[in-house]
Amino acid sequence: MADSNFIDYVKFCSRSGAGGAGSVHFRREKHVPKGGPDGGDGGRGGHIIIRGNAQLWTLLHLKYKKHVIADPGKGGEGGRRTGADGKDVILEVPLGTVAKDAETGEKRFEITEDGQEVILTRGGRGGLGNDHFKTATNQAPHFAQPGEPGIEEWIILELKLLADVGLVGFPNAGKSTLLSSISAARPEIGDYPFTTLVPNLGVVGYRDDKSFVMADIPGIIEGAAEGKGLGIRFLRHIERNSILLFLIPSDASDLQEQYRILLKELEKYNPELLDKKRILAISKADMLDEDLIKEMEAEVPKDIPYVFISSVSQFNLEKLKDLIWQAIHS
Repeated sequence: MADSNFIDYVKFCSRSGAGGAGSVHFRREKHVPKGGPDGGDGGRGGHIIIRGNAQLWTLLHLKYKKHVIADPGKGGEGGRRTGADGKDVILEVPLGTVAKDAETGEKRFEITEDGQEVILTRGGRGGLGNDHFKTATNQAPHFAQPGEPGIEEWIILELKLLADVGLVGFPNAGKSTLLSSISAARPEIGDYPFTTLVPNLGVVGYRDDKSFVMADIPGIIEGAAEGKGLGIRFLRHIERNSILLFLIPSDASDLQEQYRILLKELEKYNPELLDKKRILAISKADMLDEDLIKEMEAEVPKDIPYVFISSVSQFNLEKLKDLIWQAIHS
């Protein structure tokens, strides 16, 4: 996914169609001087519908849609003919898309399955024709219902990537290198902070043709929850991961402090993230000998499974996959 093509947030005005008016009409037939009412109902206004599409990865195709408008329903006609319904507008979105009310921030629904359809903005009902209002005492009603107006509202769509494992770490921790080493993904890799500006997904092969999905999330820095660095823009993607893989480089000055800062930023953004399963991988371990690894193990946080790895030399990558697979299926 190219940087310029990854769009995970769109805001637009959604306007459903108004319902058609009911008809006021009376039968006009030869030799029937006083035909009764036969006005038909108005058609329903068009809905705005959201549909899941597993072939989509971003919201790029909706980036420039500032107004989404459905057609109104047609009015009813004589002979009890119902007006045509307004044409629905269907917006296809990637799996993991959440719809929210732009004014209140209230979550409406989320799309998690291919082909799943949810009505975002409901079209107005068509009005009843005068045929519905005839009674013994009012045999010639000269009125019918108007159609319901459509609904106009501002909507936010947010994409939260669906992955089994989310990589969490500071810039330059080696997240992109790890993803490129154990999957077919080819994220941009460089020796400077914030090389990764968009999340990347990779399918990681495991034993017996099994696999799981890993997401490389852009680096977190202290204060990210307050908007520093890349801010909270990409923290939303971590919410969808069932396991958080913390990546801390072995040349970090203090392993426990870096781990604490990362946990703190996640807690500030959403305390529920701390309930997810966690694994710690200490990267760039090809620079360490066995004695140094044993010495560093004393600094590793005690409440989390950990493994020393090297993406470049493939050191302990199979062991890391085993830990992840066990965590996914435990």
